Amino acid sequence: MPLRILTWHIHGSYLYYLTQAPHEFYIPTKPGKPEGYGGRLSGFAWGDNVHEIPAEEVCHQSFDCILFQSQRNYLQDQHEILSESQRYLPRLYLEHDPPREHPTDTKHVVDDPDILLVHVTHFNQLMWDSGKTPTCVIEHGVTIPENVHYTGHLERGLVVVNGIRSRGRRLGLDIFQQAQCAVPLDLVGMDAKSLGGLGEVPHAVLPSFQSRYRFFFHPVRYTSLGLAVCEAMMVGLPIVGLATTELVTVIENGISGYVDTNLDCLAEYMQQLLAEPQQAQRLSQGAKEQARSRFGIQRFINDWNQAFEKVVSRQLAPMS
Repeated sequence: MPLRILTWHIHGSYLYYLTQAPHEFYIPTKPGKPEGYGGRLSGFAWGDNVHEIPAEEVCHQSFDCILFQSQRNYLQDQHEILSESQRYLPRLYLEHDPPREHPTDTKHVVDDPDILLVHVTHFNQLMWDSGKTPTCVIEHGVTIPENVHYTGHLERGLVVVNGIRSRGRRLGLDIFQQAQCAVPLDLVGMDAKSLGGLGEVPHAVLPSFQSRYRFFFHPVRYTSLGLAVCEAMMVGLPIVGLATTELVTVIENGISGYVDTNLDCLAEYMQQLLAEPQQAQRLSQGAKEQARSRFGIQRFINDWNQAFEKVVSRQLAPMS
């Protein structure tokens, strides 16, 4: 039976994939669309199961569970828009990132045995100090149109990062700029034009847009596993990136792409892919096979259904 789930719009792409689950999702909105209250933002093919609800009406509605997705949701928003009884509903907290402060000793904002803390990678779960909060890992799930296929005929690499200029070293601004001196790279994402990039590409057309590129370069030093990486792999782009965080468990050198901490080596890998399209085609198959086996949308939905069932039934034994 479909659940009625209240959550906030924090990461559009993730919310889009999450709402492929067979439940009714309610997204609060506020005038001016402040953080978390943007609702059904444009650029996504939202389903009929995604409902906008004015924030002031949330406290009068009936929900089966609450899904937090940010510290602000947990520390501030719930006290502003939820009724007292709603704050005792079954609750989950979706943690999108590894700790930003100290990488190993940071305590998570949630320390509550009655809330399920969902991590998106095993690396993130490993690094957070989650106290007495039960945790589980639900790895990403993505889907692309069936008629999109990798060609790689464009002799350039693609970088997909939102706000890389303002987010700096953590997201690899300097690494992108250094690599751009060695190989031709196109940057897409929010504020990409400020760095000479191509700007934003709507989510619905991104798969076909990127299918032309020879490879996908991921310059990020320290963040969660980017959905853009999973989407690119599902299309079939070979991945070149830093051997940090979860990416080292996703990309196998010479099979689906290349990862390294030596930037000179990464530049050489990218130059090889530009010079040898046959090699790129071979790696394309490896990337696609890995994505289909690890990031399939049905596995993702099944994992979330299990998490929702555990929480709603109040059976919060730790999940693997």
